[in-house]
Amino acid sequence: MNKIKVIVGIDISKNVFDTYSLNKGHYQYTNNISGFRLFKKSLSKAHWCIMEATSCYHYQLACFLSKKGVNVSVVNPLIIKRFIQMKLNRIKTDKSDAEMIFQYGIQQPLELWHPNPAYIEQCKMIQTVIQLYFKQTTSIKNKIHALQSRGHIHGKMVRSLKRQLKMVLKEIEFLEIESEKLIEIHQKNLYTSIQTIPGIGRKTALLLIISTNGFKDFTNAKQVSSYFGFAPNERTSGSSVRGRSRISKAGNPIVRNHLFLCSFTASENNPQCKALYDRIVKKGKSKKLALVAVCNKLIKQSFAIAKSGIPYDMNYSTKLQKQ
Repeated sequence: MNKIKVIVGIDISKNVFDTYSLNKGHYQYTNNISGFRLFKKSLSKAHWCIMEATSCYHYQLACFLSKKGVNVSVVNPLIIKRFIQMKLNRIKTDKSDAEMIFQYGIQQPLELWHPNPAYIEQCKMIQTVIQLYFKQTTSIKNKIHALQSRGHIHGKMVRSLKRQLKMVLKEIEFLEIESEKLIEIHQKNLYTSIQTIPGIGRKTALLLIISTNGFKDFTNAKQVSSYFGFAPNERTSGSSVRGRSRISKAGNPIVRNHLFLCSFTASENNPQCKALYDRIVKKGKSKKLALVAVCNKLIKQSFAIAKSGIPYDMNYSTKLQKQ
């Protein structure tokens, strides 16, 4: 319970944001710098603002308040949704959502939010554009295949699509280079050190750093695994429910896919990962389960390197035993 703080629940949309606090009730402000300044005038050091991570709409307000010294919490919208469902609230308006976020704030422990460094945010935006371009390349390739299947092998449409595909691929390459430059400027040692892990390449190391803010946003490797969706979900209840355990698949699917591809190489060339993979397979478990375990091992190794600053050493465990 947050008894000593004045909680303010904030529901944000594209053009406005609604606020609710116990002493002032409901207010609405425009979602721009003028609205931010007006809202800030109503706050003191005792206030703690809570909002959902609503796509891109919350970020500017959260940054503004944080820079002004106001306590801010940014909560996963799924958590707020489940909280509202638990309270059996059937009303769905901006005003009611702000009040329910306020209720969440006074009943649950809050974590202070801090904005990511500018280069991390820039890299994240670059990655979203890269993923958009990758979707375009898939669409163009599918269209070329469809045209060629109908006999249009060298027609004007095919040539046009191939030119477009070539241009998009060049843009992807350009943005990947820009993203790598930013990481090399700010996180060169970590970027180089993570690549010393057998199985992890340049792109995966880049994505790991960007997605985790250089692992600074996490206190242990299990949190990172959960964040990327590698944590197992167990479904058992009493004597009748015996569901198969599966990974949650929450978080960034791009990073998860890259790590899974890395697990194939790591299960052969990374001594610790190979031992883990072989041990699980010998127990009669599926190879896919073993590869997921290897993904978690790669996350643990990356996290350890980020926290210690020491590059990968395949004989590290042996050296500890000799000490």
